[in-house]
Amino acid sequence: MARIVQKFGGTSVGSVERIKAVAQKVKATVDDGHEVAVVVSAMSGATNQLVTWAKECGAFHDAREYDTVVATGEQVTIGLLAIALQDIGVDARSWLGWQIPVHTDDAHGAARIESIDTTKITNRMAKGQVAVVAGFQGIGPDHRITTLGRGGSDTSAVALAAALNADRCDIFTDVDGVYTCDPRVVPKAQKLNHITFEEMLEMASGGAKVLQTRSVAMAMRHKVKLQVLSSFEDLPGTMVVEEEPDMEKNSVSGIAFSLDEAKVTLVAIEDSPGIAATVFGALADAHINVDMIVQTAASEPGKTDITFSVPETDLERTRKVLDDVRKIITCADMITSSDICKISVVGVAMRSQPGVAKTMFETLADKGINIEVISTSEIKISVLIASDYKELAVRSLHSAFGLDAN
Repeated sequence: MARIVQKFGGTSVGSVERIKAVAQKVKATVDDGHEVAVVVSAMSGATNQLVTWAKECGAFHDAREYDTVVATGEQVTIGLLAIALQDIGVDARSWLGWQIPVHTDDAHGAARIESIDTTKITNRMAKGQVAVVAGFQGIGPDHRITTLGRGGSDTSAVALAAALNADRCDIFTDVDGVYTCDPRVVPKAQKLNHITFEEMLEMASGGAKVLQTRSVAMAMRHKVKLQVLSSFEDLPGTMVVEEEPDMEKNSVSGIAFSLDEAKVTLVAIEDSPGIAATVFGALADAHINVDMIVQTAASEPGKTDITFSVPETDLERTRKVLDDVRKIITCADMITSSDICKISVVGVAMRSQPGVAKTMFETLADKGINIEVISTSEIKISVLIASDYKELAVRSLHSAFGLDAN
């Protein structure tokens, strides 16, 4: 007997019929003799509607009340799934984040999980009861409901798996695994049987939507076994694993891209110690995640330009934060753009195989695609390009690195 956490996303529970289908999948796992906890998202489209209503009621709303509103989507889903399970003879009970409880910090709208008390839920599971848990939410130090941000249900599932010392965490999605690239953009993309935690983390941060970045980082940190598989087809999925020797056969494992990016350039700021800390400290205090950062010399002596990227959804908040920062530092101008795309090539073998950057840059140059920003890590190279060239760039790179299916 194993202890398994299963997570189903919004499309997997998008209707009563799909919730009943999920119940059957859960029942099959229970019938195999396993202890099961199920983490679910809100029904597809529900959270967007709740967010819209919150914004319509007040553009500058209290983040605590915002969380109270948007957390209700998962409450509906866990209740419906528990009913569906009970209807087919499976003992099940729904759990909201505060009932477990899932303790978080007080960053409403983007809270981070600090601890999970699994005492009550473990006792119920040991007696054969399926725990149906609301993803995306917890309770803050002020005893108010908190939410974890977009994709937070993945994080909830991995955190619960770690807290329960589960044997595996299965992430059920609308795709049947992790591919070398999004098959909707690259029809010749191939499904991977396995991918390392590091590669999956870089793919997720590069824009791959299969798993949320925080969930992969947490799984890697707590050594949670992850599997990505389809809610709609009975097919083998992709295992996210520790690095294996044969993974160095291919220099690149996948191509990721993201259109949800914005570029910010601070022009001719003072080139002195502490200035960058002031800029990025203010953004961190506002819980704005900064990705790619490039600093270059400005034309004026003693000045420098700093360019960085942020999620497009945070661009307006970024402008507001930086408007305040510019009151205390010297800065000639602030230029922003959202018509950009981030393209990343990822592979653990890049550590030992040279030439990846050369192939990437030559491929883009041959297609007449200009690179605006370059950022590298040990196993990833990312560039920002004009969004109009997304498909051309992704398909060309996918072919150049030999990832096309035969």
